[in-house]
Amino acid sequence: MTRGLQKMQARANAEKRAAANAPPKSQLKAMAEGNKFKCPVCMLMIANYKLVVQHMESKHPKAAIPPESSFGAQK
Repeated sequence: MTRGLQKMQARANAEKRAAANAPPKSQLKAMAEGNKFKCPVCMLMIANYKLVVQHMESKHPKAAIPPESSFGAQK
């Protein structure tokens, strides 16, 4: 094969172009699956109870922080 090297280089270049033109991979679905708790005041989805407590203390200081057991149905 006289064009063996050229063929391999052309294939490698085509793979690089295909990878560069591929649509970006979205992580929105994975993020949505990770958020299991919902803020009772603003309905913001949050990943875990510890972050719910931090969110409630910083964004809703006057509201009472619900116990972790109250989020059992939303998990």
